[in-house]
Amino acid sequence: MTTYGLWLILFACLYTFGLIAAGHVSRKKANRHTGFFVGGRAFNKWIVAFCITGLFSGSTFISIVELSYLSGVSAIWYGVAETTQILIIAFLIIGPFREKLVVTVSGMIGNRYGRSALGIGGAITAFAFPMWSVATAIAFASAVHVFTGVSLTISIAFTALLLYIYLQAGGMWSIAFTQTINIFLFAAMFVIGIVAFLLNPGIDGLLAYATSNPEMFQFGSVGIQIIVAWFGTFLVNVILAQAAFQMALSCKTPEEGQKGLKIASIFGIPFIVLGTLFGISAAIVVPGSTLGLVALPQYLMEVLPAPLVGLFFLGVWACALGWGAPCQFSGATSLGKDVGSALHPTATSDQLITYTKRSLLILTVLMIVFGMLRTEQSAWWNVLAWTMRNSATFAPVVAVLFWKLATKGAVVSSMVTGFLSGIVWYHLGGWLPNEFYLNIHPVWIGMSANIIILVIVTFIQEKGNIKVNLFSTGAKKGVLCIRI
Repeated sequence: MTTYGLWLILFACLYTFGLIAAGHVSRKKANRHTGFFVGGRAFNKWIVAFCITGLFSGSTFISIVELSYLSGVSAIWYGVAETTQILIIAFLIIGPFREKLVVTVSGMIGNRYGRSALGIGGAITAFAFPMWSVATAIAFASAVHVFTGVSLTISIAFTALLLYIYLQAGGMWSIAFTQTINIFLFAAMFVIGIVAFLLNPGIDGLLAYATSNPEMFQFGSVGIQIIVAWFGTFLVNVILAQAAFQMALSCKTPEEGQKGLKIASIFGIPFIVLGTLFGISAAIVVPGSTLGLVALPQYLMEVLPAPLVGLFFLGVWACALGWGAPCQFSGATSLGKDVGSALHPTATSDQLITYTKRSLLILTVLMIVFGMLRTEQSAWWNVLAWTMRNSATFAPVVAVLFWKLATKGAVVSSMVTGFLSGIVWYHLGGWLPNEFYLNIHPVWIGMSANIIILVIVTFIQEKGNIKVNLFSTGAKKGVLCIRI
């Protein structure tokens, strides 16, 4: 083990003890069922801002470092797309969802369409979240692997077990404590990264690199199709961002939640800008790698002393935990609370909390298993998770919000058909994370089937209740919108 590895392990252990202590403190605040799942609806705007920043901006930073190492400043569009999502949630989603006291997306579907929809939606949502968690945990695991020689699998297992230890104690309050602590680690990481940049390559080195590699400084170099795909993914996710909803809807009032999201969008700017700068700096100093997340620690090892490198990557670990903790907890809520309610409708609040804690253990095991199966393919897990969750739940959520005519049978049929369609399409493409069958992303196939089946089955089941009135107020508004 290198000196860099020793410092990283030291900082990680100290941080671990702090998180475990925070879990015990938060246990007292989670003594009621609303305290465990949604923090007693007591979060102020700052807690919401810290939570959302840790969730979205932390994971975005990791993605942008990787993307900018390979494609340069065009990676900024990924962060712009993520920020757009946060602002849309703030202005359009939080108010109505907070008034309905929404806890999970799968729960919202189940409340409208019954136990079968609740159970199916909860299970699919739950098993998708460990995939997202392991995809981001690979970032920290890569640094541990470079510094210590410890395998990626063991590092991911350590991350998963840590998440379980402190989440099962205090639930949403544990996340609030952790995300608040993470803000300070993010700030330290940024300062250290800026120092590394100034030392090497510095402003002169950056300008020289821009002259010799102008494509790295073209905002469209990644390709318009990729940029459109980023925006499309985040826009679709606006009504499905369950982990974000669960944290933001823990606010005291809708207004507090909206303020917190707006603050988080501002907090996210340094993650976007500096993530791009650090990724390009690594490309200048350590060129030729196919993995930016492996090149970054190699770059910092050439520039900074071991303690600073260790502290920097503690910040990267905070990014991984900032995403992984809400994902694991939200997935466990869907599995324990929603699936538990579907299977045991008379369960008490205490029983649902017990189910959720057991679900955390199940998802922890799954996260470790996923890490063993495809340790270095974070994109693969992201594609599979998006395909599973979105293909099953997109149309039902739209129906809950906008289409009262949809039936229970139509919703259940659309969830099963959409899920299977997306998975089969991914299989036809050979399960590749960047090349798909007929060049069509499996999530679009699954979501299309999800919508089509919902509409067709609803029309079949409700054909006797459907009437056409082209002169109604609603019809006139529709025609006006089309003309505009």
